[in-house]
Amino acid sequence: MISMTLLGVFGLLALFALLALRMPVALSMLGVGFIGTAVANANKFLALGMGSDLAWARGWKIAFSNLAGETFEAASNYNLLVIPMFVLMGNLAGVSGLSSDLFNTAYRWMGHLRGGLASATIAACAGFAALSGSSLASAVTMGRVALPQMKKYKYEDGLATGSVAAGGTLGFLIPPSGGMIIYAVLTEQSIGRLFMAGIIPGIILTLLFIGAIYLVVSRRPEHGPPGPKASVQERIASLRLALPIVAVVVATIGGMYTGFFTPVEASAVGAFLTFVVALARRSLSWAKMGTVVIETLSATATVFLIIIGAFVFIPFMSMTELPAHLVTILTSLPIGSIGILLIIILIYMFLGMFLEGIAMLVLTIPVVIPIAMGMGWDLVWFGIIVVVVLEMGMISPPVGINVFVVKSIAPEVPMGTIFRGIWPFWFAMALLLLLLVLFPQIALFLPQALVGG
Repeated sequence: MISMTLLGVFGLLALFALLALRMPVALSMLGVGFIGTAVANANKFLALGMGSDLAWARGWKIAFSNLAGETFEAASNYNLLVIPMFVLMGNLAGVSGLSSDLFNTAYRWMGHLRGGLASATIAACAGFAALSGSSLASAVTMGRVALPQMKKYKYEDGLATGSVAAGGTLGFLIPPSGGMIIYAVLTEQSIGRLFMAGIIPGIILTLLFIGAIYLVVSRRPEHGPPGPKASVQERIASLRLALPIVAVVVATIGGMYTGFFTPVEASAVGAFLTFVVALARRSLSWAKMGTVVIETLSATATVFLIIIGAFVFIPFMSMTELPAHLVTILTSLPIGSIGILLIIILIYMFLGMFLEGIAMLVLTIPVVIPIAMGMGWDLVWFGIIVVVVLEMGMISPPVGINVFVVKSIAPEVPMGTIFRGIWPFWFAMALLLLLLVLFPQIALFLPQALVGG
């Protein structure tokens, strides 16, 4: 027999070993959770004096039952319908040219300023994030549109690629964020409240990114030379092109805020309206629709497999009581609530150097949520804190996934140059974290208003 806590430690070590061997996160959690559940239950039966063969037979039976039950629960979760709908919405926006309209509108209004093209990229990424909910989709789509323009006007490579990589991370914070959906499901929080909580921090982070660009070009004007100034007529015309996008975002997010739609209904309405806009623009073909469907199915299957893995892994961690012991240890430290939060943030920053955002989210939730509940923190506010730290990981060396995405779009730019360009934006995220800790109402104001306080 083995102590449950030690079994939990072995489970975590096995999980990280599999990840180090490049095993997919979903399958790693599924395997460790399944085997760990069998061992934990067999261990319990052995402690009750049951024979070895019978104890192990019952342990494996419970593990198989748990695997089937948790898989069905995850796959049949009604709230998870928002994932394919919002993924579909973002893919339709990408192939129909709505992303180009967003960038062109931002460029017409901001491109004549010093660093204006980079700022327009950030603004367009924020707008596209409200359509796609995906960090990678925002970085890829806007990178293909914005990087050629910034190269044309001789922007410094670090600023150009850094603004695309950082702007893409807004897709993880601004609703409909895929990361928030997974956090909500795993922590049994309201998806709508989390979406509302991300709006004001998302706007603030967008402005902080633009402020970071301003500081960079103020010190080194040659890094972001201004482009030609658009006429008033061109600006108004660009606004007309962006109007359908704004209408879709207002209909989906506004419908959730007013309570007219549930998040699931809003996702379906958003996908349908985006489809209608794409048809009206005559920008859809059968080939493009095939691509949209395949990409949507692929992304949805990947996310669902990760969630199923988490649903199997989390009960195993609960059985070992390892999270409860960590709560006891941390809450007994004489460092106060802020000190414990700082430790969690630093751990996330460290893990973010090696793990992808969603993977890190599902791996850490079983451990950090009991700590957050033990400290009495609001889980919606804590969710926004976690999401922002995960955003930081997306551009942190050596495995910032958005940096690699941008590298694939701009292969001629050295990796070191891209990483050097992200630091102003990384510190902007750190400033947002500080603001969220000092002023929790930044995240909680809209969710509280949504439910009348």
